[in-house]
Amino acid sequence: MTITCQNCRKKLQLSSKIIKGIKRLGFGRTLRIPCPHCKEALVLSSSSLPSETTHDSSAITPPSPPDIAWLKEGVFEEEETVEDIPQTLILVPAGEQRESIIKSVESIGYQASFAESGAEAIDKMQFVNYASVILHTEFEGGSLEQSPFHQFMRDMSMLKRRFIFYILIGSEFSTLYDLEALTNSANLVVNDQETPELLTVLRKAIPKYEELFGSLMAEISSYGG
Repeated sequence: MTITCQNCRKKLQLSSKIIKGIKRLGFGRTLRIPCPHCKEALVLSSSSLPSETTHDSSAITPPSPPDIAWLKEGVFEEEETVEDIPQTLILVPAGEQRESIIKSVESIGYQASFAESGAEAIDKMQFVNYASVILHTEFEGGSLEQSPFHQFMRDMSMLKRRFIFYILIGSEFSTLYDLEALTNSANLVVNDQETPELLTVLRKAIPKYEELFGSLMAEISSYGG
């Protein structure tokens, strides 16, 4: 399939893997890849594909939050193990909740790292390629919209951002609600009440994320990243 870069207007040939990944993004989701010619961000979505490859989205309504009753029962069939994940940056106030989060991420192979302020976290990210970042919405004392670190994550170049699994925790979220995560520029949202079950949540969410985007990100890296 051939498309035109919105920036330099040059023709680009998309591989079958990228086309497949775009189809799986779902209504309203976009993918940014660097144009191999001008290096500017190329925004792709299901509407970028020929009409016969897309679905009619006119009648699509936002889905309801997922049923998470299974969390309390602790029942989940683990299909794969997360491996080779170097570090996660945890931006959660010190206390029982942070200790619970540390235990969960270390159980699946992450090495926990911390920062005591948003400014320190931003500084750390200039030098370390974190595989995951966990931010509590009250970490910087205000709302998520007022968080300088969250804005930093939203403004980050997609060349780097696409490799970071960004998790938001707060009382305002519905755990595992993908639409809410998308709205907040995150990969996963978790309600405070489900923090004790974070290990189970991660074992479900991360393999799903890697299944959807793992091969696609590898293809993008070889394509122009």
